Amino acid sequence: MTLRSRAANPRTPTPTRAFVISVLNAVVTRLGTIAIGIALARLLGPEQFGTYAVAFVALMAVLSFNELGVSLAIVRWPGDPKEIAATVTTISTACSIVLFAGSYVMAPYFTAAMGNEAATDVVRALAFCIVLNGLVATPAAVLQRNFRQGQRMIIDQVNVWLGAGVSLVLVIMGMGAMSLAVGRVLASLVSAVLFLIYSPLPYRFGFSRKLAKQLLAFGLPLAGASMVVFGVGYVDQFIAGKMLGPVALGFYVMAFNLAGWPASLLSQPLRSVAPAAFARLQASPQDMRSALLSLLGAIASVLLPVSAVMMGCAVPLITLVYGDSWAPAGLALLWLAPLVVFRSIHELFYDYLVVVGLSFSIFSVHVIALMALIPALVIGAAFAGMPGLAAAPALVALAVTSPLYLRALRRAQVPLAALGDRLWPSFTIAVATGVLCYMLTQSIHSPLASVLASMGVGLVATAITMTLRRNDLGEVRRWGRGREAEV
Repeated sequence: MTLRSRAANPRTPTPTRAFVISVLNAVVTRLGTIAIGIALARLLGPEQFGTYAVAFVALMAVLSFNELGVSLAIVRWPGDPKEIAATVTTISTACSIVLFAGSYVMAPYFTAAMGNEAATDVVRALAFCIVLNGLVATPAAVLQRNFRQGQRMIIDQVNVWLGAGVSLVLVIMGMGAMSLAVGRVLASLVSAVLFLIYSPLPYRFGFSRKLAKQLLAFGLPLAGASMVVFGVGYVDQFIAGKMLGPVALGFYVMAFNLAGWPASLLSQPLRSVAPAAFARLQASPQDMRSALLSLLGAIASVLLPVSAVMMGCAVPLITLVYGDSWAPAGLALLWLAPLVVFRSIHELFYDYLVVVGLSFSIFSVHVIALMALIPALVIGAAFAGMPGLAAAPALVALAVTSPLYLRALRRAQVPLAALGDRLWPSFTIAVATGVLCYMLTQSIHSPLASVLASMGVGLVATAITMTLRRNDLGEVRRWGRGREAEV
């Protein structure tokens, strides 16, 4: 069967079908768990949630380089992934076991550095997720490569609902922050079993020294970049816990979670299919660039207006969703909403540069960004508290990370003027939207009424930006239906 005939087969997974399923997965997940998240926030309060946040930062730090980047080689591998699957499984599993042991031993030192020794047992409980993640790195990568988002949706739904449900029950029973860790580990265990069931390839261990060298040569720069990316993404939370305490960390993390809702509905589904789709277009650089530009226009047309609404009604939105006790988080949301947009766009650039083979450029971008971010965060927290801490990563993303990514994209022969054309209309409308929403919140004293009015403005703005970028949206659909089969 040819590529063209497979693309025409309605049962054959395509980027568009995978993306649509991913969006549906994200929407169902978010809509179904928002209420549970709100309930957990109201039941736990900022201090207990801050304790869990300390442990979660530790988990994400280790997961950022858990399998040394070798699983992504399956997505990008030009040949049959079956030939490298066993070696990838062995490397990822061995690495995860070592990291679990290290995390267990180092937990007390980490929580002491974060100023919350009470989180030690929570860190150790969450560390079991490291081993589970390493065990299923290969099946997860193969599902992504084959655009099997239907099976991935089942796994993700089980993961989220089971974890949230168990955590909610345990919180009600009085287990506090540990309830979130227990729910996460149990959900990860069940999800790991489902990954093994749905894996398109037989699950087995093996080792080839030749393949291991190739995989590590590809994966280690990405693992290093992932560690730095983690630093860029989570050093703000580390400094929040260290300098401002676990309560401020709870406020900050809750604001970041709320800021990430829109991105999780669009950016994350795109990231689940974009690397594999870019990889399929490697033979046609022009089509790769076209896909990147279309995806950028689509992301900007949605995320920029939504971010503007969040900025305009930050405090009323926080108090409406989580309650009055969480109101200080609104001061962080004002800056974290645009930060999430920057990171969503940077993640798209990251995926593109990985496929074109500029792994070292990615590493350099994030090393420099991290070097700029750490002092900015310390200065911001010292002089302006939580709002200053939240402002620092947004300003660094604008002034440091974005120019570095643009330079790397220019090396990859992506026309920068075309990137600007995809962004400026949505940006202009978003600025006007944010100003109007802020004016509404100043004149309307009811949080519910001001948020509803702002959402109305945001819907109109999003409709306008999506209309202006309808060609990009149409291009994404055409590209996803199998355009790669025509090249």
